[in-house]
Amino acid sequence: MTIFKELIYQGIQAGQVPARTAEAREWYRDAASQLSGLTTSKVMKSFEQKRKVAHLHPGMMYLFKYDPKLKMELPYYDTFPLIFPVELHKDGFLGINFHYLPPMLRAKLMNAIYSTVMDKKYDEHTKIKISYSVLKAASKYKEYKPTIKKYLYNHVKSPFLEITSVEWDIALFLPIEKFKKATAQQVWADSRKKI
Repeated sequence: MTIFKELIYQGIQAGQVPARTAEAREWYRDAASQLSGLTTSKVMKSFEQKRKVAHLHPGMMYLFKYDPKLKMELPYYDTFPLIFPVELHKDGFLGINFHYLPPMLRAKLMNAIYSTVMDKKYDEHTKIKISYSVLKAASKYKEYKPTIKKYLYNHVKSPFLEITSVEWDIALFLPIEKFKKATAQQVWADSRKKI
């Protein structure tokens, strides 16, 4: 059973279906934070083979391993980004990496992003419809500022793991950010200053 399925099952047993409600999101945040020993390797192995994809599709959420080209110059970086791609380029893409926000601000940004969902079924075909220009233009997305990062395809070190919409809220709170050169608390403190 994947980590996501296990948490969804626990949530349903506790009366918290993976819905777009603050109460359900709070339950999943608490449940995810209590996972001990969760590593990127365990997350990667928990995915079914069909969830590993070679190409990104705008509007979907992904996890992947990353080794930045300019890591020596960066003050810190995340080696296991959780992203929505917002612009695709020939050599890479821009993405919203939720790991650069503390959990409460992740939830706040996700609440705003839910207004762009293209259908309300919340199944494997559900996507968001958002672009970098839309993010910059609307104040309701202000938490995006520290999360926009450029990723180069030739520095992606794993298949992309596609996260379906029913799992978005769970993925937001899994303690799997892997920052190098700074702690998560230091990164989040910097991010708060940029909002």
